[in-house]
Amino acid sequence: MAEAICLGELLIDFVPTVTGVDLIDAPAFVKAPGGAPGNVAVGLARLGIPSAFMGKVGDDPFGHFLAKTLAEAGVDVGPLRFSAEARTALAFVSLRADGEREFMFYRHPSADLLFDSREVDVAAIQRAKLLHFGSISLIGEPSRGATLHAVAAARAAGCLVSYDPNLRLPLWPDATAARDGMLLGLRKAHVVKLSDDESEFLTGIDNLENACKALWHGELKLMVVTRGRAGCVYFTPAFSGTVESFTVEAVDATGAGDGFVAGLLQGLLADPTTFEDEARLRELCRFANAVGALATTQRGAIPALPDRERVREFLSSRKSVLTIIPDESAG
Repeated sequence: MAEAICLGELLIDFVPTVTGVDLIDAPAFVKAPGGAPGNVAVGLARLGIPSAFMGKVGDDPFGHFLAKTLAEAGVDVGPLRFSAEARTALAFVSLRADGEREFMFYRHPSADLLFDSREVDVAAIQRAKLLHFGSISLIGEPSRGATLHAVAAARAAGCLVSYDPNLRLPLWPDATAARDGMLLGLRKAHVVKLSDDESEFLTGIDNLENACKALWHGELKLMVVTRGRAGCVYFTPAFSGTVESFTVEAVDATGAGDGFVAGLLQGLLADPTTFEDEARLRELCRFANAVGALATTQRGAIPALPDRERVREFLSSRKSVLTIIPDESAG
């Protein structure tokens, strides 16, 4: 039985065989499984949390490849649906010399957009402890309605609801639609992970602490902002602080944020009192930073996501500094 259900898009990333070139200059591409919620599901499974993926792919070779990849990684794909009406989404991803990415998507429409409320496995949600989702499934109907239906079922069942705004502006009609859709998901979550760029996009505020205060709502238990090499900043109703990251030789940043989410969520599931214990939360953020860092050391998100033993070995050989922010509340 899955403790965590990840809902949203599952797609094929075509990644250049060389780093530091534009898409037009790439000599060749290698296919890799992609989609943030799928990456998180695999990350959780690698860390020992029974997970399931909920969404839709095409009834085509790419869709079946994705289902097989997740299943082989230990993810329950029972809630995954196959569409005969649309194909699996594709994305071409260029890797800059610094490991950061640029995207070009082919999904007009793709199967993930056709996931509808009737296909939501409510029983699986009711058996779970956590539902994680992102903003991409909120872009249009029917996947928007299906996502909100799943979130409502999770909240009604007492599940922890986790959300990653995951800004992909080219997929939205315009910036206003993106902002409104991303905020809709954020307001329904108990745990939110976002980047510093996303906090500024959503609020128009370049001061991180003030932006997070503007985004805070009464049902939030934890907001964590990832800042790449600068680590992460956490906010709860009672305290806030910074946890520095780790220096690694980054090859591909595709799975870094998703790895961080998996590392964070596994700890919250294992010990829900972490929300109220700052020392435990700081150690959990350090663990999540390690997962995110390790996820950049290979090409492709899923191949790079580490298991618990690899994270422990990495942490035992590294040190990071923990800093408390003087202003103690995001509420």
